[in-house]
Order: sequence, then structure tokens, then C-alpha cells
Amino acid sequence: MGRLEGKGAIVTGSSRGIGQAIAELFAAEGARVVCAARTLNEGDHQLEGSLSRTVEAIRRGGGEAHAVAADISKEENCLALVEQARALLGPIDILVNNAALNYYVPIERYKVNRWIKAFEINVHAPFILSQAVLPDMTGGRGGAIVNISSGSAIGPGRGPYEDHKVHGGTMYGASKAALERFTQGLAQEVAQYGNIAVTALAPSRTVPTPGTVFHKLMNGMDDPRGEPPGMMARAALLLASEPAEKVNGRVTYSQLILEEFGWIDNAVGRGVETAGSGYSQI
Repeated sequence: MGRLEGKGAIVTGSSRGIGQAIAELFAAEGARVVCAARTLNEGDHQLEGSLSRTVEAIRRGGGEAHAVAADISKEENCLALVEQARALLGPIDILVNNAALNYYVPIERYKVNRWIKAFEINVHAPFILSQAVLPDMTGGRGGAIVNISSGSAIGPGRGPYEDHKVHGGTMYGASKAALERFTQGLAQEVAQYGNIAVTALAPSRTVPTPGTVFHKLMNGMDDPRGEPPGMMARAALLLASEPAEKVNGRVTYSQLILEEFGWIDNAVGRGVETAGSGYSQI
């Protein structure tokens, strides 16, 4: 029996990359998964990957998955996604807020509408979706909310700065830092129930995905500096399946948490070789 046998899960941004890996592993561990993203079919987006491909891979492996196309930048679409998921799965046991949007642009040239759109997806949607699924969890069933963060939540620190290159990641880092604060705040609020875990998880190293390759953060999908998407998927599985008292409120990194629980040896990267964000340290 899998670690998530019979659980109903929503995974946003599961058309490619980390979200796809999480959806596939959760299904392999027995979860019934609603895969949500904007890209329903191959060719609908400039990047490779689609909900149809993810769902097909899960079903081919004997798992249960359903594709729900959703633009979660709008409140009504978030609520509709949860209602569709309930119609397909019943009560929601697990929510993975993985979908994210970024434009690598310096602040002095950042368009206001793009800034707002990114915060709608990276911060507002996790709040709306979490609020929508919580009634299923607070009624005694318990559950898990896993928010996917990023190493960009770690700021550059105070000046003076020797590196004068403008990397363009300020907005993304700010939104992920907000997501980590939201995570611990919600975790404290639901602690009264005793069986709900709210956590945030970032990769220990940059993960080669169609998105990170497109933004030139990785030199191809086989970049040896990167961390395979499966590492994040395993860490998300751990956070979604361990008892709430062991993980609630954790802001952590993939290899760090996997080694802590004995799932891997010789962890590297953020949180291990270098300090994580402030929220990961409290």
C-alpha cells in the first residue's frame, strides 16, 4: 500500500517540471490526483509539457488522475478548481501549491500588470486555494498543504554589493518570501486541529525543467549542476504523508528534509552547505 492510498490531491502547475513529478509520484503512492494548470494539450504553450501528458503517464502506470485546465490568477477560477476536484475525488486531503509565474526583469523596468499577475498566482492563489480546501481538513479528516517555494526567497543581504549585475529575480524572491511567511502563519492557525500539516518546500539545487532552461538558469535538462525533479517530488511526498506534529510549519529544502528523515544520505545544497531563508531557520 502506498503512503497516500485513497487520498484526494490537487497539484497545481502539474503540466511540466516539478509539479508533473509530484503528481506522478503521488499517484504512484496511491493518491487520486487532480492535475491543474493552464496548458491542457501539447502545443498550447511555448514550453514542452501539458496536463494531458501528465495524466496519460499516470494512467499508463495504473494511477488515477484527472486534468483540470485552470488559470488560478482569478479567485473564481481557484474556487471552481476546488469544486471540480471535489466532484471528481470527494473531500480534498492534499493541496500542493506549485504553480508559479515569473518574468526576469529588473524592477526599474518591471511592468505593473506583470507584477500583479505574478503575485496573483504565486501568493494570492495559494491563499484562496488553501482557504477553499480547509473545510475538508478541519472536519476531522486532517490533511496537508505543501507550498512550493524557491531558493530565490533568500535575499542578497545588506550592502555594500560587489556583484553589480542585475539578475531580475527580485519579484519572484519577494513572492516566495511572502509564501513562506504565509505557510508558517497558516501552520500556526491550524495547529489547534492536530492533524493538518502546512509546509513550504524549495529545491536544494536548481531543478532542470522546461521553465528553468527557458530562463537560462540551467544549461539544458541534463545540466549536472541541477537536482532532478524527482528529489522535490520525494520531499513533497514526505511532507504530505508524515504526521502533522513532525512537519507542520516547516519551511525546508528537498535534500535537507529527506536526509533528516533518513530517506537519503549525503545531502547537499541549500540548507545543508549554505544557509536557507530566515523562515527555514525558525
